[in-house]
Amino acid sequence: MHFATKVLHAGIEPDPTTGAIMTPIYQTSTYVQASPADHKGYEYSRTHNPTRTVLQDNLAALENGTWGLCFSTGMGAIDAVAKLMKPGDEVIATNDLYGGTFRIFTKIFEAYGIVFHFVDMSDVANVKNKISPKTKLIWAETPTNPLLRIIDIKALAALKPEGAVFCVDNTFASPYLQNPLDLGADLVMHSVTKYLAGHSDVVLGALVGKEDDLKERLTFIQNSCGATPGPQDCFLAIRGIKTLHLRMQRHCENGKAVALHLQSHPKVSKVYWPGFETHPNHLVAKAQMLDFGGMVSFELKDDSKEAAVKVLSTLHLFSLAESLGGVESLCGHPATMTHASIPRETRMLAGLNDSLIRLSTGIEDIRDLIADLDNALSKV
Repeated sequence: MHFATKVLHAGIEPDPTTGAIMTPIYQTSTYVQASPADHKGYEYSRTHNPTRTVLQDNLAALENGTWGLCFSTGMGAIDAVAKLMKPGDEVIATNDLYGGTFRIFTKIFEAYGIVFHFVDMSDVANVKNKISPKTKLIWAETPTNPLLRIIDIKALAALKPEGAVFCVDNTFASPYLQNPLDLGADLVMHSVTKYLAGHSDVVLGALVGKEDDLKERLTFIQNSCGATPGPQDCFLAIRGIKTLHLRMQRHCENGKAVALHLQSHPKVSKVYWPGFETHPNHLVAKAQMLDFGGMVSFELKDDSKEAAVKVLSTLHLFSLAESLGGVESLCGHPATMTHASIPRETRMLAGLNDSLIRLSTGIEDIRDLIADLDNALSKV
C-alpha cells in the first residue's frame, strides 16, 4: 500500500464482533479466561490491549517496520530505549536535542553509570571520533529540536559498531516525510503527541523496529516497567493518523511560506529551516526527506531574551504553548520552555541562544499566520 492508504488501512480491520469501521475503545483492565492460560491473546491491559494493538500495527506499517510498541508518553519510549543499557555503556547523542531527552539522559541514567557524549551530528565525523568498544547506543534527532539541523541517517548507520543500537527520533519529520528504518536505523522513536496524533489532545509515545531481538527486549521493558497508554489515547491517535498525509502537506506548505517571509524580514537576523539551499545540511535533507516540514526557528536582530518574550507574548494565532505538530500553530521560547532543563552554557555552545523562537506552523490560512507574525515583530 502507498502511504495515504496505509494511514487508513494498515493494521486496521473492521471490528469482528459488530463490523464497526472504527476501532473500538476496549476500556477494560482485564480479560476473562476459559481456564488458566486459556485466553484469546489478552490477559491484562498493561500487557496487551486490542485498541493499542491496532495502533502499534498501524505505526509499524507507516515506518516500514515489522513491529511497534506504544508508551504512555514519548519520554516513556525514550526511557525504555535507555534501559537497554547497562553500567559502563556509552551513548552518543545529538547535542542539539529535546530538553526532556537531555534531562533523562543526564539526570536519571548517568546516575546508573551510563556515559553520554553529546556531539554535533550534522558532521558525522564528530560521531566517528566518539565511537569506542563501549558504544552501545547512537541517539539522533533529525531534524533536530530546535535548530533544525539535519543528520545523515545512512552515514550514521554505516558507522554503528557491532552490538550497538541506532535509534532516530523521527518526531519532527513524521513517517510521512522520512523513514529512518529504510536508511539503516534499528529503531524509530516518536512522540505520537505531535504530528502523528496531530490535534493536541493526546500524550503518547512509540517505538518501531524490525529486529526480533530488540522487540523481545523492549516488549519486556514495556510490560515490566508499565509506561503503557490507555485505550482512549490509542483511539485518538488512530483517528488522528488517518489525516496525517493531508495535514503534513499543509504543514510543509505553511512552513515554507513562513520561513521565506521571515528570511526577508528586517527584524529577523537568522532563520533555521532545512529547505533553504544555504542550509548546511540542505542536500542531505533533500535526499532523505520528502519535504522540509512545518517547523521553523528564528532569531531576532535584537538578540535579547526580552525581545523574544515580547514577540511571543504578542503573537495571537501562534499560541504560546509547549509541544508542536498540532493543527493549530504554536510558538515557544526554547531557552525557558522546552530546553530549560539544559544548562545555559551547554545551550549556548550548541547554538541555542536566548533570542531563539521556535514555530510549529499549523494548517491555518497562511495569510493570517504571516499577518500575525508581522504584527508581533512590529512591537520590537
